[in-house]
Amino acid sequence: MKNKKFTPIKRLSLRDEVYETLKNSIVQLDFEPGARLHDKELAEDFGISRTPVREALKRLEDEGLVESTPGSSTRVTPLKEEEASHAFTVAAALHALGARLSIPQLAERDLDLLESANEELELALKQQDFIGAIKADEAFHQIYLQAAKNPEIISALKRIIPKIQRLEIAQFGSLNGLKSVEQHKKIIEVSRQRNADMASRLVEENWLSLGELLTSKGK
Repeated sequence: MKNKKFTPIKRLSLRDEVYETLKNSIVQLDFEPGARLHDKELAEDFGISRTPVREALKRLEDEGLVESTPGSSTRVTPLKEEEASHAFTVAAALHALGARLSIPQLAERDLDLLESANEELELALKQQDFIGAIKADEAFHQIYLQAAKNPEIISALKRIIPKIQRLEIAQFGSLNGLKSVEQHKKIIEVSRQRNADMASRLVEENWLSLGELLTSKGK
C-alpha cells in the first residue's frame, strides 16, 4: 500500500474531551454518587452524537467511576470507602517510589516549586477552597513524579487518583488538611538534604495518614 500521511481524526479528540469533562464532573461531585447517566441526554447536552459519549462512559466504567448493569442505565459509582482504602495503599506506594527516584534528579527550581505548591495548598485550605486545595496538593506530588521520569508510575496513578479525589471532596469539610501542609514541609526539608529514603517514607506516610482519616469517617 502506498504510504500516506493521515490527518488527525477530530472524533478522537472529541471522545477524549467528553471523557475528561465527565470525569471531572464525577470527581468534583457535579454528578453525585449514584446519579443516573443517560448517553442520549448527555449527547444532547454536548451537542454531539451518542457514540463518543458511550465510549467515554465505557472508559469511565473500566476505571471504576461509573457502573452499569445489562438492561439498566449507567450510574455514577457510589462512594465505597473500602475501595478507597485499597486505592490509598497503592497510591501511597507509587508516590513513595516516585519520591525515591526523583530525589537525585530534583533541581533547585523543583524545590522552590514544592514550596510554592505547599503555600498554595495552605492558602486554599484556609479559604475552604476544596478544589483549589486538591489541585495544589496534586501539583506538589506531580513535581516528584515528573522528576522521577517513570511514565509507568504516572500511568498507574491516573487510574487510582480520581477515586481518592472524589472521597476527598465529599469529606473535605471534616478534614484537618493543615496536617498535610506540615507533612509536606518535612518532605521538602529532607528533599533538600537529598535523603531519598526519608523522603520516600514521609511521602508514603502522608498518603496513608490521609487515607486512614478519610476511610475512618464512615466507621
